[in-house]
This record gives sequence, C-alpha cells and structure tokens, in this order.
Amino acid sequence: MERSRIAVAGASGLIGSALVRSLAADGHEVVRLVRRAARGADEVCWDPERQYVDAAGLTGCDVVVDLAGAGVGDRRWTPEYKRLIRDSRVLGTAALAEAVAALPEPPRVFVSGSAIGFYGETGDRVVDEDAPPGDGFLPALCVEWEEAAAPAVEAGVRTVFLRTGLVVARGGGAWGRLFPLFRAGLGGRLGDGRQYWSYIALHDEVAAIRHLIEDDTLSGPFNLTAPEPLTNREITAAMGRVLNRPTVFPVPAPVLRTVLGEMAGDVLGSQRVVPKRLLDSGFRFAFPGIDEAIRAAE
Repeated sequence: MERSRIAVAGASGLIGSALVRSLAADGHEVVRLVRRAARGADEVCWDPERQYVDAAGLTGCDVVVDLAGAGVGDRRWTPEYKRLIRDSRVLGTAALAEAVAALPEPPRVFVSGSAIGFYGETGDRVVDEDAPPGDGFLPALCVEWEEAAAPAVEAGVRTVFLRTGLVVARGGGAWGRLFPLFRAGLGGRLGDGRQYWSYIALHDEVAAIRHLIEDDTLSGPFNLTAPEPLTNREITAAMGRVLNRPTVFPVPAPVLRTVLGEMAGDVLGSQRVVPKRLLDSGFRFAFPGIDEAIRAAE
C-alpha cells in the first residue's frame, strides 16, 4: 500500500495501538482521534458520546478506522455500564460515519469495529459471516453498532466490519488477564470447559485489518478469528503447556455467575466462529494454532 494518511479512533486500545505501531513503522501518516483539544496535525478532537467530530481534521485521510469503545470485560455489567458500552460504540461510529460521508473527498475505506458477539450463543454449531445475529445484549449491540455505519455506506464509501474474536495478547483484553493467572499456576478451565472460544493472535488481527484496508474489492463483515476455534478446555491445556504451569484450578459456573453477573453468560457461552470470508479473500494467518498464538504473545 502506498504511503497513506490514516485516521484511527481507539488508537490507545489493545488493537488500536498495535495497528498504529504497524502503520507508522511502514511510513504511513497516522492521525489519532482524541477526546481533548488536538495538539498537532496528527490529532483530531472528537467526543463519541456527544457525536462530535472535528471533521476538518479528517480532510485528506485515505482511510478511517474506528476501534473505539468501552471495554466489555472491564467492569460488571450494571445498567449504567451497559449503556456506556453501547453509547461508546454506536454513537461514536455514527458520528464518524456521518463525518466521513460529509467530506468533499471521502476516504476510500471506512473500517468499523464489531465483534463475534454478533452471533450470540452458537454451541457446537460452526458459523460464518452468513449466520444471522443471535439473541441478547451483545448481539443486539453488534447489530446496532454495524447499522450506525450506514451514512458511510450510503455515501458510497467502501465499508468493512471487523467481527473480532478473543485476541491473544499480554497487553489487554480477556487474555491479558489470563496470562498472570496461568503464570502463577492458578489457571484452569471456566465452567465445564466445553464452550468454544474463537481466538486470534494480535499479530494476525493487525495483519487482517491491514489486508482489508489494502484490498479495494473487500467490504461488509469479516470474522477476525483463527481458522479452528477450540474449547476452553483445550485452550486451558495449551496455556499450561506453553507456559509450563499446572492448570488445576477450574472455576465453577456458579462462582463465575456470582462474580461476573450477566457477563458470565458470555464467558460460559460457546461461539464456534470461522473466518470464511477472510480466508476466501486470500488472507493467510501467521499464527493459526493456539500454541503458536500464545507463544507469539510472549
């Protein structure tokens, strides 16, 4: 890809910061969206909850990437925090999509975050991008989140939705919390361990986003997950194997429900999601297996 001006919302998050590093290392001009006054030409002020974007700062951007949103697993899901999870995504995406659509020269692609939470509980059933949304808070959120990008789509801007799975990384997300526990020998399966986890190495997440940015023929939803989802029991065994630690402390489902509340349903739920469209587009994973994904996060 030729040197481009690329705006990134959520640039301080786990995925956003890794993407920014990758783009900057290749000489691209990265513009970060910040929730304060901009301090230079490489920053754009915005307020997602108020649906405000300083659209002038997006002028000349070839790509706009929206990865912003309050952490789903950061706190217990009180009604107030669920509203924050929703508003930080839906209102922010709507504001960016409207700003993109109104530009005299819109970017060639708008990349909008989403999640495999779109599919809800799938049990042992394998699902790809053709599957309908599931039931519950996260599926409803993901549907609304993707619909918020409509202004960009209607303006003719190529729009890509990143339905991301569990990112294997040390620096944040669910896996960032797992590593210290397993290193201390306190790791174990969650519930009965038979629920499927659809994971992706952080390196592959960033590479997939860049692939979707660069290929002008690609639009719509893409599952960003490794080709073969595994059960929590299998992933627990892999964590113990790679880190050379015992995995003898299972967490019973009732305890998870007591500690996590409504969020426990998603920890114990099963999502067997495959990246059909990503593979069909020619993308190749560097770390498709769980052992190599864990090692890559070390």
